[in-house]
Amino acid sequence: MSNKNTNKSILVTGANGQLGNAVRKLASGWEHCVFYFTDIDTLDLCNKGQIHDFLKSNPVEYILNCASYTAVEKAEEDREICMSINRDAVQNIGEIASVQGIKVIHISTDYVFDGNASHPYCENDRTNPLSVYGESKLAGENALLAVCPDSVIIRTAWLYSEFGNNFVKTMLRLGNERETISVVSDQTGSPTYAGDLAMAILTIVNHTSFVPGIYHYTNEGTCSWYDFAVKIMTLAGLKCLVQPVRTTEYPTRAIRPAYSVLNKAKIRQVYGVSVPDWPTSLEVCLQNIQHSFAPQ
Repeated sequence: MSNKNTNKSILVTGANGQLGNAVRKLASGWEHCVFYFTDIDTLDLCNKGQIHDFLKSNPVEYILNCASYTAVEKAEEDREICMSINRDAVQNIGEIASVQGIKVIHISTDYVFDGNASHPYCENDRTNPLSVYGESKLAGENALLAVCPDSVIIRTAWLYSEFGNNFVKTMLRLGNERETISVVSDQTGSPTYAGDLAMAILTIVNHTSFVPGIYHYTNEGTCSWYDFAVKIMTLAGLKCLVQPVRTTEYPTRAIRPAYSVLNKAKIRQVYGVSVPDWPTSLEVCLQNIQHSFAPQ
């Protein structure tokens, strides 16, 4: 798919992460867009002066903020650093973008909810994060909306890809190393392939109108982490037996929401984005992983 509209310039922060790399992979098909891919080594978002200087040298129309502190467990003891990246840096982006008229697309998380719902979460449902990570991401949302209300915030969940470290790649490694593994079966959500989220974001950039607000995006369908692991093993042809365990049997420092299914009706209606089923996208990702390790 190519972007047939006029040239658009896009700054992608956190470009070395899963989502940033997924956008980078799609960028070659969007020849009418100019992309600036940055990460902490080239642009420190906690340094407002650096952001200002970068934008002075590289004027952009869109900032896609994929940068995030995502070490959920470590965040419990690393609160200050987590907040500086997930809240303060986002505020820096918003303040400068507001002054310069730049459109911001910021990525948030299902962890802003407590997981006590009995229906897929809508964008205006009550937030109540259970972890420092969730608190920091909600604080980032609020900081951005306070200084740059004409922004788009996309909450996503259970992100995985062929890039970096994630649940899918961990399961593939363990599936090759072990005969049996145990995976939590009482947390329910929707896996999200970073390639699909990246396409949804570029669809928003390419849309005829930019409609600010909070949106939800994951792949379609629901499962537990156990179900997800079983599907990974099956599609990858691994013989490793996956055994279900309850969250109480696998204690973690950070509390995870037990239910974090997100309602995607709004982003579908406003932007007409595609929302593939999670098993279909998982298969695509596994093929991409296999291809990346195949002999050249």
